[in-house]
Amino acid sequence: MKFIVKLFPEITIKSSPVRKRFVKQLRRNIRTVCKPLDEQVTATGTWDVIHVETQLTDRQDIEQLAERLCCISGIHQVLEVAEYPLTDFDDLLEKTVAAWSGALAGKTFAVRVHRSGSHTFTSIEVERFLGAGLLERVESAGVKLKNPDVRVELEIKHNRYFMVQRRLDGLGGYPMGTQEPVLSLISGGFDSTVSSFLTARRGMNTHFCFFNLGGHAHELAVKEVAYYLWSKYSASHRVRFITIPFEGVVEEILTNVDNSQMGVVLKRMMLRAATAVAKEMDIQALVTGEAIAQVSSQTLHNLAVIDSVTDMLVLRPLIAMDKQDIINIAARIGTEEFAKNIPEYCAVISKNPTTCAKPERIVYEETKFDFSVIDAAVQNRRSVSVHDIIADDLTREQVEVVNEVGKNEVIIDIRHPTEEEIKPFTLPGHDVLTIPFYQLATRFPELDRNNHYLLYCEKGVMSQLHAMHLRDAGHDNVGVYQP
Repeated sequence: MKFIVKLFPEITIKSSPVRKRFVKQLRRNIRTVCKPLDEQVTATGTWDVIHVETQLTDRQDIEQLAERLCCISGIHQVLEVAEYPLTDFDDLLEKTVAAWSGALAGKTFAVRVHRSGSHTFTSIEVERFLGAGLLERVESAGVKLKNPDVRVELEIKHNRYFMVQRRLDGLGGYPMGTQEPVLSLISGGFDSTVSSFLTARRGMNTHFCFFNLGGHAHELAVKEVAYYLWSKYSASHRVRFITIPFEGVVEEILTNVDNSQMGVVLKRMMLRAATAVAKEMDIQALVTGEAIAQVSSQTLHNLAVIDSVTDMLVLRPLIAMDKQDIINIAARIGTEEFAKNIPEYCAVISKNPTTCAKPERIVYEETKFDFSVIDAAVQNRRSVSVHDIIADDLTREQVEVVNEVGKNEVIIDIRHPTEEEIKPFTLPGHDVLTIPFYQLATRFPELDRNNHYLLYCEKGVMSQLHAMHLRDAGHDNVGVYQP
């Protein structure tokens, strides 16, 4: 099986050295992401396209590989193709009729040929020949050059040609690792997850910084969405998840800072802490999910006051977006349901928050603050690899993981519906419930408490995190099935 990977258009306008560097990095990323599915996968090509070849034959495995390719930044389109040697037009027609006759029945079509190399014919001549042949030999609804029901696509490259079986949209952006790393301040909601995705899509290895304001369930939920973002869109690179305990900082603010100034002061403290962490990690920029005027602390004036505490670049990918735009992106990338179900912990809420903070007033309020508290928070932070994100919690709470299912145990497939659709899970002799992870919190309490339930996902990470959630909520009849 072969795929042709088309580069994100902005890569193609780079200078020759930069373009070659980007393509080399993209090939490396493709191999890293796809090797868990196929150890023998290859990615070749140095300039305009990348050819990905796999030994996989099972259709479900091929679908998984295609989905992974579509989630790698730097890719514009993914073409699933059948490759043949270029001989003559008659052979082209025979292969085209065999491949497309069923799909064209009763439908309009257009033939599109893209050609590179030296040939005695043009792309248009091939299109006309194949179009005429298909009209004669297939019971279609005729040729329609604009907006046809079906596009019959071929790629001719030197002495080979590729029958395009389907064309999939890629993620776009730049290959991961071609830009400098960043540290994203993540809370798990719509804004911070989308902003983290956007920087990763632009080729920046995006690490996560979470400020724990007092809730273990919140931390687990944010780790879960961080793992999802990494595994789906950034798995070619290692990413860190840093938890900074901020309960003491919040207590200082609630005790000593004027009510109207608390929101701005809290954001300044977060930037101070994140800056210290980023410098130790040799990271030069922070990322936040702020959008102008979305809340009181996000006016231009307040943002300027907040940013004044750091000499580090603060990136705000969402700054001019509407909330609905952000939610739409979250739905498209798969973080919407995470954000909807993130446990909220409102630590600092002002009754009459300032929308135009005065720098001298903020500085005065901060003179009441014991800065040794924030130093201690940074010192006591925990840093784990997102790849091993559950290990930090399993040391505190054991979750039962089994590879065999007892007679009275019920399996719950918690994967996202798109994953479940690509590769349905069955276990002979056992019923399998399908409850997506984002419905577990509401639906699990409705299940029979006399049964013991085993959560299942492909890698076992999401299921273990959700088992922890359920145990935190008082459910002791839950474990994890990992075949």
